[in-house]
Amino acid sequence: MHEDRRGRTRYTLTDTTDGGAWGGCAEVEGLFGESGRGTYELFGWVPRAQVRGWVGDRVWLVPDGEALDPWLLEDAESLDLGRSPGTDSLVLTGLDDCEGPPEGHRGRVRVHDGRRWLGSCREFTRVLPAAEPSAPRLVLRGLAPAERLRAALAKGTQRALDLGEAALEMSDDQGEPLTERLFRGKVLAWRPSAPGTELIDLELDGSLCTPVPAYARPAWERWLTGPPDAPGAWTRLGTRERGAWLDLVRERGCRRARRDRPGDHAYVLDGRYITDEPGLYLALGEAVNGPGGYFGGCVAALHDCLRGGFGHTAPASLLWRHAATARAHLSRALSPDGDPYDLFAVVLQALADGGTDVTLA
Repeated sequence: MHEDRRGRTRYTLTDTTDGGAWGGCAEVEGLFGESGRGTYELFGWVPRAQVRGWVGDRVWLVPDGEALDPWLLEDAESLDLGRSPGTDSLVLTGLDDCEGPPEGHRGRVRVHDGRRWLGSCREFTRVLPAAEPSAPRLVLRGLAPAERLRAALAKGTQRALDLGEAALEMSDDQGEPLTERLFRGKVLAWRPSAPGTELIDLELDGSLCTPVPAYARPAWERWLTGPPDAPGAWTRLGTRERGAWLDLVRERGCRRARRDRPGDHAYVLDGRYITDEPGLYLALGEAVNGPGGYFGGCVAALHDCLRGGFGHTAPASLLWRHAATARAHLSRALSPDGDPYDLFAVVLQALADGGTDVTLA
């Protein structure tokens, strides 16, 4: 495999059916970009909070009545920084691949971001894009092709150049697995990467590879150099960027083998910066597993971690310092349906159920 100046291969293209490698390189173009986002215009918008710029990681559209479930819009933004000029509508954009409204729905919808009600509209519609976006491409620069890839390129047929389901596996500069991206490995082109070497630049169809959003790029570039060596590297980030940091912490944490500590271990949680939900899990992960550590990214994942396999063994104790900060920011949360609940209390109960005695300070 090709190695960068630190002697490491950051990116390895693998076949997900047998785990075999197609090749490895230190540089990839096309990894960062914008995913296909849905755009909605909400007519008759009645605000309850200011909606400007980035709205939230998870924004829920809740229809009146009980016949339909809420619809999720992830990483939502307001395109027009508020109301459209001369109208009473609001335009929102976000990722809605997993869940979306039923076709042709009409009726009042209330909107919240998991913490507060943002407003309501009398009806909404999805705005179709003016043109289909061009197909994204991934270019693996300076790729050292494995023999199986050399054979496929030499054959050159359409069938041979379809590598099937592939994974672009990423490791940090210390050689530790970090994350991966799955996609259909269809070869579009290839060329020599540098004179006098056997390296190539391999161009792949990236249409089924979810790009990393631009706002997450600083977090990715930081983590690709290796994990932080001190706690709190995320504390100055905003909620959106903390979410990107937590995604990498989760993916890295779920790929690492670890040995659970013996029971009766005493943990200390620094709660000064728990001003949002990502901050809660980042602080908890570092309390249990050190800088950049993972210990859940939602309540369900926290329950899983407490069962063992993530560095923790019950019973244990946790001293939660500056707990008032988390209580102030997390006690008033909204479920997808808009029902209020206390996230701070839910997390405390999960820890207690998992055999962790928590002391608030």
